[in-house]
Amino acid sequence: MKLLPIFLAIAMCLSAAADESRPNILFIMTDDHAAHALGAYGGRLANLELTPNLDRLAAQGIRFDNTFCNNSICTPSRASILTGQYPQTNGVLDLDIPLDLEKQYLPHEMRRLGYRTAVIGKWHLHSEPTAFDYYKVLPGQGKYFDPTFHEKGKGQWPNNIVASQGHSTDVITDLAIKYIKERDKTKPFFLMHHYKAPHDDFEFAPRYQGFLANTEIPEPSSLYYQPEWGSKGTRGANGSLEHYIGTSVSDRHDYRNYNEMLLDGKYEGKQSAHLGYQAYLKAYLRCVKGVDDNLGRLFEFLKSAGIWENTVIIYTGDQGMMLGEHDLQDKRWMYEESMRMPFLVHYPRMIQPKMVTDLLINNTDFAPTMIELAGGSTPEYMQGRSFLKTLQGKEESDWRTATYYRYWMHIIHHYVPAHFGIRTKQYKLVFYYGKHYLPESEFGKHYWANQYHGIEKETPHTWELYDLKEDPQELRNRYHDPKYQGVIAELKKELKRQRIELGETDANYPAIQAIVEKHWND
Repeated sequence: MKLLPIFLAIAMCLSAAADESRPNILFIMTDDHAAHALGAYGGRLANLELTPNLDRLAAQGIRFDNTFCNNSICTPSRASILTGQYPQTNGVLDLDIPLDLEKQYLPHEMRRLGYRTAVIGKWHLHSEPTAFDYYKVLPGQGKYFDPTFHEKGKGQWPNNIVASQGHSTDVITDLAIKYIKERDKTKPFFLMHHYKAPHDDFEFAPRYQGFLANTEIPEPSSLYYQPEWGSKGTRGANGSLEHYIGTSVSDRHDYRNYNEMLLDGKYEGKQSAHLGYQAYLKAYLRCVKGVDDNLGRLFEFLKSAGIWENTVIIYTGDQGMMLGEHDLQDKRWMYEESMRMPFLVHYPRMIQPKMVTDLLINNTDFAPTMIELAGGSTPEYMQGRSFLKTLQGKEESDWRTATYYRYWMHIIHHYVPAHFGIRTKQYKLVFYYGKHYLPESEFGKHYWANQYHGIEKETPHTWELYDLKEDPQELRNRYHDPKYQGVIAELKKELKRQRIELGETDANYPAIQAIVEKHWND
């Protein structure tokens, strides 16, 4: 009988050793943190010392330079990350549609592989995160100060509300550290650690009030002057829609602009652009700084807990952000600053320091990669692909040459017309079909559909082409340039192929399909 405790101890040690062979996976995601607001990616903001902790993480691991979302808006992007699927397959096209409970695929797969699973912070998928062993998530968008949370084990959803005190970035970091400290150590953990910052209204912690206070933030040239950018779909004929499409930093837009929102409408023209931009960027970047400081604290904890080496750390944002480029704010657009996501991976047991890759990945690929890092195989129902070989320093075989994008919420929020397109490593082709997918009779069932001017109106149906090698800032639409007609024909062929292959056609939306067919060869 005395041998039983010995056998149990041996079994527990073997179990612990087996789990030690598998990494913990810490998936960190901010809201709206653009890649060009992260020092490791370079660019005009790189010298502001915004993200020293993330820059070190990048230097010690791998930086992905071609990471893109397939819909630059919070809920659909998060749904694609959870499901490994594109919007028409997982059903989440816009901010109103919840992700079905049975489609919380990633945590389901991680639990099946023996991981303890948790999500802490921003969730924004409406339905309860039932697939996780533990959750403590913000209701909807959540608050920056003294946020409340839905917490598992504190009652029935959605009434399981608990309070907290402090700034949300600090609070969410505290919660993640507490979870890791108190976790079941017989199993590896999979933690989705999601910040609200730096989403608007950019309410930074008061201690950052002086950060950048005396700094002139570098400005994009396209904030002021870009005569060859865009099309009738984004500017109207002869600029007739410039006061309506695309919320602005300057006083350009009639309904939403930072001259009104941040400067009380005091300025005009170039002065409104300059001062609006400075106010916008300083508030936004103070939120970014708060995230980076908290990540430094989290990383130090992982080291002190002895799990730094055996934890895969992934850092990303749920999409990018327009930071004044083309005199635009917010995201939604297929332009680089909005569509591009930062993506860093740190795992010393696999990834060599200072790795950089231009592999063309998107947010449907995140789940397959994490599943294979955990020792599983990519499920057949996922449309994304694992890039595990890249993390191992190997070549991927038969990889995509173009990534698909679609924004559905025509004119809602920031007056962005509905559009789709593809991006290769050199080119970007965009079609603005300019119509909401809902018939007007259905608008009343969707909250956001009733909040903005002109959702029921179509905007011009036009194409844009950008040569990203020659024109990385997308200042010149080359769609009608004879030099690019062969390129355009090949891109349209690939766009059509991907729309069919990914289930992203408009078979269920005949009014949109009619527009696509009519203007395909314009």
